[in-house]
Amino acid sequence: MSKSLASKSFTNPDVLKEPDKTHSASVDLGVATATKLVLQPGWKWSECVKPLVGGHSCQAAHVGVVIQGSMTVAHDDGSEITVHAGDAYTFAPGHDGWVNGDIEFIGYEVTVSAKNFGAWSTANT
Repeated sequence: MSKSLASKSFTNPDVLKEPDKTHSASVDLGVATATKLVLQPGWKWSECVKPLVGGHSCQAAHVGVVIQGSMTVAHDDGSEITVHAGDAYTFAPGHDGWVNGDIEFIGYEVTVSAKNFGAWSTANT
């Protein structure tokens, strides 16, 4: 993979996770990881993922875009949000989430693993 350009297919992911009602395919692009999520109707984090990872609530941060379906997320602080196809979202650690209705949820999430702060400087700084 080039340091300047990268492309990978979700059909051949670097990491595949398939707990109950979940298909999570992640590709490592060097400075970022992209994940395609397909969650079936009836999926709920506390029922499908929590038994594998433990804890009171999901402790991951999420930044993504909904392609299909709808999901509701309830944060430990009592706040709640519902996202739909076409929405961009961010969920802070400390939440539960579930798919709404009879349509599978499809979303893409990106995690940045490094940031190049040098891009903010100039030769004269």
